[in-house]
Amino acid sequence: MDTATADLDPFVHPALFYRGDHEYLQATLPFIRGGLAAGEPVAVAVPERNLRLLRAWLGPQASAVCFLDMTREGRNPGRIIPGVLRAFADPHEGRRVRIVGEPVWPGRSLTEYPACLQHEALVNLAFPGRAVTIMCPYDADALAPGVVRDAETTHPVLLDGSGLRLSEAYAPERAIRDANRALPDPETAETLTFGSGDGDPGRAREFAAGRASRAGLSGERLGDLRLIAGELVADSLGHGGGGGVLRVWTEGGQVVMDVRDAGRITDPLAGRGPVDPRLRGSRGLLVTNLLSDLVRVHTGEDGTTVRVYFTI
Repeated sequence: MDTATADLDPFVHPALFYRGDHEYLQATLPFIRGGLAAGEPVAVAVPERNLRLLRAWLGPQASAVCFLDMTREGRNPGRIIPGVLRAFADPHEGRRVRIVGEPVWPGRSLTEYPACLQHEALVNLAFPGRAVTIMCPYDADALAPGVVRDAETTHPVLLDGSGLRLSEAYAPERAIRDANRALPDPETAETLTFGSGDGDPGRAREFAAGRASRAGLSGERLGDLRLIAGELVADSLGHGGGGGVLRVWTEGGQVVMDVRDAGRITDPLAGRGPVDPRLRGSRGLLVTNLLSDLVRVHTGEDGTTVRVYFTI
């Protein structure tokens, strides 16, 4: 697998299309054991069921692997690059790192899926030139055919029961554009308009937290939403044209909040990389990705909307 694109880039990003536990294990176990045998750091970030499966088959070797439940650590796809992949790979810079990462599983909602597609495409921009191999399993029996086809556009290397091949459909830039989908307006929402004259982030924090609290959000999660509201409004004031609109509503058992402004996000990896604490500047999108249950972003000619979801 590592030699398939070794002449082009030390970073390798294969999609594994598996059918059943046998094919899953047939591909992932040699990948994991090969990394351990070579002395490479190995992480496995997959849903809990597959974590249990791999732990059982690895036996004593499991103690040498970093296991993460992707349904928790990567519930928000925007968190996976900074909070899972780079959080594991960056401390081992200079060594090859192997990761099994399964960000798309049966049960992902239609609202979540565009963020999953965007994430998988952005992985290719986050690691070029680095000695990292990230295998992404896809359940070809349970996932929609369109999801499997999309994986061919976001992964340069494909692996299935017939073997390993380069993807003829690989086009991550197109997938990033496809994932930049307009967000539907809510039926009802409470709205706060803010600008340079009345743009106190503290006012936005209390506005959002008060509405979310009445909807049933509480404790640490309410504190996270309050923090994010202030960070996003501060971003709009500083970089989004000096003002915007904050909205809060409930939808399907979640509190949803978004901030719209006239700014445009030009860096596709904004909010997905580490920030040097010694440098001044906004951490709003990074904080938003790390703390939210889901983040959707749409940037168009008329500005940007950042929408966050918190499960009640």
